[in-house]
Amino acid sequence: MTRSEELMSLEERYGAHNYHPIPVVLERGEGVFVWDVEGKQYYDFLSAYSAVNQGHCHPRIIAALTMQAQKLTLTSRAFYNDVLGEYERYITRYFGYDKVLPMNTGVEGGETALKLARRWGYVKKGIPANQAKMVFVEGNFWGRTLAAISSSTDPDSYTNFGPYLPGYVIVPYNNLSALDQALSDPHVAGFMFEPIQGEAGVVVPDEGYLRGVRELCTKHNVLMIADEVQTGLCRTGKMLACDHENVKPDLLVLGKALSGGIMPVSAVLANDEVMLTIKPGEHGSTYGGNPLACRVAMEALQVLKDEKLAENAERLGEILRHELRAIPSKRITAVRGKGLLNAIVIEPQNGITAWEVCLRLKENGLLAKPTHGDIIRFAPPLVITEEQLRECVAIIRKTILSFE
Repeated sequence: MTRSEELMSLEERYGAHNYHPIPVVLERGEGVFVWDVEGKQYYDFLSAYSAVNQGHCHPRIIAALTMQAQKLTLTSRAFYNDVLGEYERYITRYFGYDKVLPMNTGVEGGETALKLARRWGYVKKGIPANQAKMVFVEGNFWGRTLAAISSSTDPDSYTNFGPYLPGYVIVPYNNLSALDQALSDPHVAGFMFEPIQGEAGVVVPDEGYLRGVRELCTKHNVLMIADEVQTGLCRTGKMLACDHENVKPDLLVLGKALSGGIMPVSAVLANDEVMLTIKPGEHGSTYGGNPLACRVAMEALQVLKDEKLAENAERLGEILRHELRAIPSKRITAVRGKGLLNAIVIEPQNGITAWEVCLRLKENGLLAKPTHGDIIRFAPPLVITEEQLRECVAIIRKTILSFE
């Protein structure tokens, strides 16, 4: 038994079977590369679902982590610490909001945004008690808590986990007329959506959709909640995906690359009218706003700007999509994306599915993962160079054509 087989068998024996990973056991990462326990090197084309935008083990972020870890890691919010206020000032100025509420995971950020929107709906909009509604779109994905799966349209997420959270309304994605009708209900407090749907397969809305969402939320006095956990922080070629249409959400949810993949860090940003509806004791987290996370997040955000990672994602994303569309194979039926958040749709032929394609990509030195059976996401760390990207395109081309 190889070392990889031994480690995979341990997970199979002692871990919950709630994931189906590509069969590779990783032990080291640096920049755009990861290495398995046998020492084989791979290009990472998933980036931990866009958590490692800054590249694996970025030296500046690791240095910030190490420095703070030797001083103070956690106090809880029962006391002040000497890093939280600095971080709150930094991130609110960075994104242009009055306040931030720090949490840990992306799904906690989503739950926080929903609580804030409901509270705002009751105390500011005047929605009768326990009648607030939240609007979501079909194909959304923001986590697997009961609150998150209650908004899901994916049977794999919600089947046999009910009863579900009430007060949710679901409309088609990329459909402004349906959204207009849903938001006209005076009991609606917020509309939460991904500017580009990641887990659904990198579904990019029509030009003007984001502006239309902003206009409709303003028109109906509904909070626009942008789930930028995966699309934010330079992934799509802008700091935020909403920046492609110059719109500003009322609540901004961030996570994943907020720590550069070093530890769980998430945040919800909003202005005072929304944020100050929550009073002491009404929401919180033991680890949320811990000094270690705050120090890491500031460095992770600074790296994004200093290394011009949005600009790199924009430029290389155009090259990647152009080259993928040039692969002479009917097996690829669609190429879509923005920046370095991209996907191809694989037409199953002769029993060859997206899973088999990913297995062969792994053998050829590139790691990617299917979603929804026939879609493969291509989302490398944003520190990738053009030379490395073209090498990866050659691997993808070789792999696809090997099935012809």
